[in-house]
Amino acid sequence: MKQHANTVARSCFYQTRQLRSVRRSLTFDALHTLVHALINSNVDYCNAVLYGAPAYAVRRLQDILKAAARLITGTRLNEHVTPVLCDTLHWLPVTQRTDYKIALMTYSCVHGTSAAYFNGICRPVASVEGRAMLRSANYGELVEPQTRGKHYGPRSFSDAAPFVWNNLPRQLRNDDISREQFARDLKTFLFARAYSSAAPLRTSV
Repeated sequence: MKQHANTVARSCFYQTRQLRSVRRSLTFDALHTLVHALINSNVDYCNAVLYGAPAYAVRRLQDILKAAARLITGTRLNEHVTPVLCDTLHWLPVTQRTDYKIALMTYSCVHGTSAAYFNGICRPVASVEGRAMLRSANYGELVEPQTRGKHYGPRSFSDAAPFVWNNLPRQLRNDDISREQFARDLKTFLFARAYSSAAPLRTSV
């Protein structure tokens, strides 16, 4: 993942330099839109594969978000950028953005709206014979498969999806929740977990 992170960083930092040259000619909203289109979208593209990625790769991509935040808000290098990410832009860190993507994909699998090749990957505990009466079945949890490898096995979607899903609050695993409500509440939950009590919870992406 180091090569992937470096490739994405190269492209995004190039876009950052280009936008910085015309920053004074753009409104805040226009600049914010361009950053989402040219930078954040590259960071988020296929980011589910970043689950369990080395810390170096995650830090490299997080540096992109920090540079983009400084570009939008004009924050100087000697000023802390975390409050900007939290209070002003309401952006999730890279790790939580990965969990967000995996959780949304898992929601589609659980509710039968995912692509056909995802069928059978996410198995509810309630569907397993002999385990339907367990507490985990009543809580809407998924079966966590056993993996042999320690480095790459747990990073696969079939392993990551049940783990991420089972660590969500019970109300997010409710069968009656719509996808829009799930996405909104999921963002709130991950935002709180990322920034603790550093900022009030907001749900704007």
